[in-house]
Amino acid sequence: MSTSRRSRKKRHRVIDWTSLPKEQLLDLPIRDLRLSIEGTELEPLVQQLHTELGQRGFTFQPHVWLSDEWFCPDGIPGFAIPFFLAHPRLKRLEQEFMLEVEGGEREQCLALMRHETAHAVANAYRVHRRRDWRLHFGRSSQRYPTSYTPHPYSKRFVVHLENWYAQSHPDEDWAETFAVWLTPNLDWRERYRGWPAVKKLEYVDVLMRQLCEQRPSVRARRQQSPVNELRITLRTYYRNKQVRYGAKHPPFYDDDLRRLFPADAREHEAATRWLRRHRMELTSIIAGWTGEFRYRIDQVLRDMITHCEALRLRVQSDTPQLKLHVVAFLTRLVMDYLHTGKFRVRV
Repeated sequence: MSTSRRSRKKRHRVIDWTSLPKEQLLDLPIRDLRLSIEGTELEPLVQQLHTELGQRGFTFQPHVWLSDEWFCPDGIPGFAIPFFLAHPRLKRLEQEFMLEVEGGEREQCLALMRHETAHAVANAYRVHRRRDWRLHFGRSSQRYPTSYTPHPYSKRFVVHLENWYAQSHPDEDWAETFAVWLTPNLDWRERYRGWPAVKKLEYVDVLMRQLCEQRPSVRARRQQSPVNELRITLRTYYRNKQVRYGAKHPPFYDDDLRRLFPADAREHEAATRWLRRHRMELTSIIAGWTGEFRYRIDQVLRDMITHCEALRLRVQSDTPQLKLHVVAFLTRLVMDYLHTGKFRVRV
């Protein structure tokens, strides 16, 4: 056997990574995991999505592949699903590093698939070019912002994904509206009765009845950044992801922290210890009510712990009221971020 043939065989050998120690697993390039949708818990979800489209009369089905995150490339009638959803071991790794798994639960995964399907449908039928589409949603060519300032009480937009994502860009307004329209057993006419957003839903309903049986204008099956081409290691992937989702935390104020933790006697529990003890519970509560990424909330908590340590703050009394006040304080910081346009736009 020649040297070149031996090197090819070595390069493409199958690695049993599922039982590797974590440190060894983190040093593997993602492509060496040899992942696919077939045979995983994602496969029936993709089939469910196709069923939902079929029930709406569609002959079109978006092609789906694994990549490093959720996204639908411009001009491609398909979308990518993050690779970590293809195996329980990788989902646990995502949970460990990011404190949540986006799409890890069945209904959340389907909700994200419906959203990405909307982008794929828009690309397949080139709906952005339609004058009536622009009248309802705006111009798709509008520049994507790096962040946006949502108005939580606005009734001009549907609410499908978290953080009022429909308000970030005309393309996302379309995607969220389509996703609501596609969701089975959702009476969107009743849910959005009296909202200006119902006009967009009615438009989607009429437009999709017109297009669903037509052959798409774009039928390319190209995949962008497929999982078998991702040379980056898992370690680098999570290092980069933590930087991306952990940036720009709101400031803390000494007076606020001293009000929360007014004790100074050494016999009282250190505020840092109390916060570490309740870290996961606080993060879960705040994420549940704000929709913010758990990793970003956890980074705020880490900063809070560091600040409390520098001020040598202590807990006056470990009561439910204290927990309530801490949750309120942290939620205020997150909501301040929301109203000052600090939410990142999804890809």
